[in-house]
Amino acid sequence: MRPSLSPLALALAAIVLSACAVGPDYHRPTVELPEQFRGTADIGQRTVAPSAPELSSWWQGFNDPVLNRVVTTALAQNLDLAQAVARVSQARAGTESARAVLLPSGQLSAQAARAHQSLEDPVVAAEASSIPGFNRNSYYYNVDAGASWEIDLFGGLRRSAEAAQAEYEATQAASVAARLEVIAATADTYVLVRTLQARLQLAREQTATQQDRVRLVRLLASRGLAPDWQLREAQGVLSEVSASVPALEIGQVSARNALDVLMGRTPGTSDPDLDAIAPIPSAPAVQTAVGPADLLRRRPDIIVAERRLAASNARIGEALSDYYPKFSLSALMGSTTTVGGHLFDSPANVALGAFGLRWRLFDFGRVDAEVKAAKGKNAEALAAYRLSVLQATADIENAFSALVKREAQEKLFRDGETSLSHARDSIAAGYARGTSSYVNVLEADSRLEAIQDARIIAQSSAARAAIASFKALGGGWDDDKATIGQDVAAMY
Repeated sequence: MRPSLSPLALALAAIVLSACAVGPDYHRPTVELPEQFRGTADIGQRTVAPSAPELSSWWQGFNDPVLNRVVTTALAQNLDLAQAVARVSQARAGTESARAVLLPSGQLSAQAARAHQSLEDPVVAAEASSIPGFNRNSYYYNVDAGASWEIDLFGGLRRSAEAAQAEYEATQAASVAARLEVIAATADTYVLVRTLQARLQLAREQTATQQDRVRLVRLLASRGLAPDWQLREAQGVLSEVSASVPALEIGQVSARNALDVLMGRTPGTSDPDLDAIAPIPSAPAVQTAVGPADLLRRRPDIIVAERRLAASNARIGEALSDYYPKFSLSALMGSTTTVGGHLFDSPANVALGAFGLRWRLFDFGRVDAEVKAAKGKNAEALAAYRLSVLQATADIENAFSALVKREAQEKLFRDGETSLSHARDSIAAGYARGTSSYVNVLEADSRLEAIQDARIIAQSSAARAAIASFKALGGGWDDDKATIGQDVAAMY
């Protein structure tokens, strides 16, 4: 007859076999990407400063000290970013918990009790009357030390820990994505504030110009030198221009409040640097050395999708492990007595050792369903990863195109502004010589101010397209020496 295996031998065998784990091992999927972006050549031909700013601190390339201060404040105080960092701490705790399950757990308990029995209890009263010297007081002392260990024979617990680690890394990458979003949103809102300041200043100048025109036409009409319809037309244009002022003021207040929220401070906070009118910062050069292949390590949203894919892959193995039995070891040592001085004496000692087996043999297809669900989530995560790569590429192509086209549009408006400015000067000179009317001067002013407004909008759009380009390229963090997401940066 063959001797039976001892629990220790079974444990050693389990340790040897636990090197393997059920389920597919994860391999990062390959993605087909072009060698370069279609808009790279156009971006490289922009007539701006030759040196592009570092992607990790791209906003400094706008050469605006107020913008630098605003972004620094937002990174230190933004509450969305604070939530993202807190989620990283939570995910790290989940990883530590998943790893701890792989190790044995121990516990120690001790208690001392004293009971004083009531003589009104019929049982106690009967014992007291029948037992000489009956003691109503009783004592109980107990000390136990126990340990248990689930042997991860088929790797289900290790797959769970693997999934928790991948989810933690996804949370880290999501924190980096939140950082990039805060930087881009802060810079974009800052440009919007400067844009609204410029447009509001111009709208007030247009209003003053149209008021002068109405006064002049009214004077001419009173003398019979201008028809009534011309006066009504001038009044209508004045109303239209004047109505744009409160709309721009509303936008300016909203933009300032949004900027305050991004900086983590109370909306309406006084800020002399932002109250003072300043020019819209010019878009700097954009790095063209960053190609599509670099997106896989620079874009945190792609890293999030890839890490979630890895986690879903590990969950398949975790689900598959339920097809197999679970083994566990447990032990207990202690002492129990009613006399304190006898604690740990041989008669009071207690010892227990157990080898456990748990196996889901009959669950009416629940394990099958869990495995199918895990595989379905993995397929969904794979599609989400591939989509994130495509969307990142589209973001860059759109931003590059917008930047180039908006700058071309701005140049056309500047050329038109120069031409209309010369025309206005000529008309003004003719008015001074008496060869043209003041109405012609005012109309020239109106045309000039209209194209100036269009130029301001185009200039703002170009700056915001540059911001979108830096964001799309994954700018705003150092992927080699990241302060957030160090574990993620090390993987790429």
